[in-house]
Amino acid sequence: MIRKARLKDVKEIQRLIKLYSSRGEILPRSLSELYDQLRDFFVSVQNRKVVGICALHICWDDLAEIRSLAVQEEDRNRGLGAKLVKACLEESKELGVQRVFALTYQPEFFERLGFTRVDKTVLPHKIWTDCLKCVKFPDCDEVAVVKDLD
Repeated sequence: MIRKARLKDVKEIQRLIKLYSSRGEILPRSLSELYDQLRDFFVSVQNRKVVGICALHICWDDLAEIRSLAVQEEDRNRGLGAKLVKACLEESKELGVQRVFALTYQPEFFERLGFTRVDKTVLPHKIWTDCLKCVKFPDCDEVAVVKDLD
């Protein structure tokens, strides 16, 4: 089941983020940040346990970012990541967002969902505020992908 995150999910969201951020695959998030950004998150729940997460962060009046996509190791390759991204895309359309992007180490995954690779320099500078927290900044090796919505 995919649904919007609830307060009781925050520690499970952080657990998944810690797993992948410790490998340098996504940015870490403090509990304070997660409570602040809780409404951005969708979760995949199985047997009353959060097994996948994905956030939609609004950047500007026509631009949003897919971020913090993570699925528990044993639940990967079952389509949960795609379902989480699709939930974010649906919400983007409902909100009137025209373009969604992601910075990723898995561009092929996003391309299967209709995203296109772009040079990071085409994205507005405003999106880089979170990147300042990354140990790889300013030498980012992630790939930028975008999807224009109808």
